[in-house]
Amino acid sequence: MLKEAYGVKRLIVRSGRTDLRYGIDKLCVLIRRECGLNPMEKGTLFLFCGRRNDRIKALIFEGDGFVLLTKRLVKGKTFKWPRNGSNALEFTADEYFRLMDGMEVEASKKVTKSMEASITGVDMSDKNDTVVNECSIAE
Repeated sequence: MLKEAYGVKRLIVRSGRTDLRYGIDKLCVLIRRECGLNPMEKGTLFLFCGRRNDRIKALIFEGDGFVLLTKRLVKGKTFKWPRNGSNALEFTADEYFRLMDGMEVEASKKVTKSMEASITGVDMSDKNDTVVNECSIAE
């Protein structure tokens, strides 16, 4: 399921280490504040890796709600996760499939906060510290 990435329009990988104890709300805050991206962009798959290279988390918004997936590889298999800082990297489909196959991948595009804010219309000047409703879809 995760390996095939059906219906995914955009692939964002957060390089470095992410605390995989985070749930949907905390990952949304991380995506919005540290990466400068909109977690509610339909069809965008966000990927995170923790301290260990044998497990990842994926978050995607499907229009009516979030899906949070965890993948743990069998013993001896690992992801060659990009560990250079905590950047948001946009992967092509080919780069994503190579990452999922355990190959080392160099992302072709780094996403910057100012660029993403102008593309998605997200106001990055709002730095409200509350986590509640950061990714609320119900009004």
